[in-house]
Amino acid sequence: MVSTPKVSVVVPAYNVSAYLEAALSSVECQSFGEYEVLIVDDGSTDQTAAVALTFCRRDPRFQLLQKANGGLSSARNHGIRHARGKYIALLDGDDTYHPDKLAVHIAKLDRSPEVGVTYSASRAIRDDGQQTFMSLSGKPIVKNVLLALLCKNFIGHGSNAVFHRCLIDQVGGFDETLRSSEDIDFWLRIAATERWEFYREPHILCYYRVRPSGLSFNVAQMQRSQEQVIKSAYERSPQVVEPMLPTAYAYMYRYLARIALTSGDLAQAEDFIHQAWESDSSIFWRDSRSLLTLVSVRLSPLTKLILQQALGSTD
Repeated sequence: MVSTPKVSVVVPAYNVSAYLEAALSSVECQSFGEYEVLIVDDGSTDQTAAVALTFCRRDPRFQLLQKANGGLSSARNHGIRHARGKYIALLDGDDTYHPDKLAVHIAKLDRSPEVGVTYSASRAIRDDGQQTFMSLSGKPIVKNVLLALLCKNFIGHGSNAVFHRCLIDQVGGFDETLRSSEDIDFWLRIAATERWEFYREPHILCYYRVRPSGLSFNVAQMQRSQEQVIKSAYERSPQVVEPMLPTAYAYMYRYLARIALTSGDLAQAEDFIHQAWESDSSIFWRDSRSLLTLVSVRLSPLTKLILQQALGSTD
């Protein structure tokens, strides 16, 4: 291990042996080298640990941590507890970085002490690693970070952010009681401090994998988690959050509609779209992605075909 890594890359990994080599290779190829990589094997039953060990044996910056299965938040927290870097970078075991990902973000954090979290635009990749046309710009829908996060996780996914290690001491780690939405809950707690800025790098520096074979969702569980996250945000900042609640719920229902559509439950998708419209119909003409979701639900057979072609699915 390097003596004083500037950034700790935490890689939660559960049964991702087919993808982990690509993820770790993308860190190995970084133009910024002052890092350590903490691979957290969260009770995998495949060859995840064996893949990780090949990197650990050839590069002392890579370290394998093994624990009983506890879920994504538990694995992230475990890795962060072992981290020695000033900054934390997150990378899920099936995603990849652009070669300049760490260099760009760490340069920004070093020169801008007011920035607590930095992230970038990102692009979806297929199960086989090929890039798709789908991308996330990371643009917040409003200037107020807390309100923007309440409506949409503009960071996008769990492999995108690089942040100050001290934020964990200030707001705590990832909530291990949440079965989903743990990312947005963490960012909302940081935003609620009103001490830190979130900075978006407009260039695509991260690639998140969408696996059609793994597109099975517990939508009811997702809804419960999202509702808990909104409730907690309201309890922390009631005066700020209350006027935004109808819009926040509209975005939540819109998100659930997209998930239901992706999993093939059209009736459920239509029900969620209706609830979104009832909560705040303005999101559909103020936000292009919301309008796209509405149209996609209405044209679901065509949407399904487009998604299958983009993601390489033959179902």
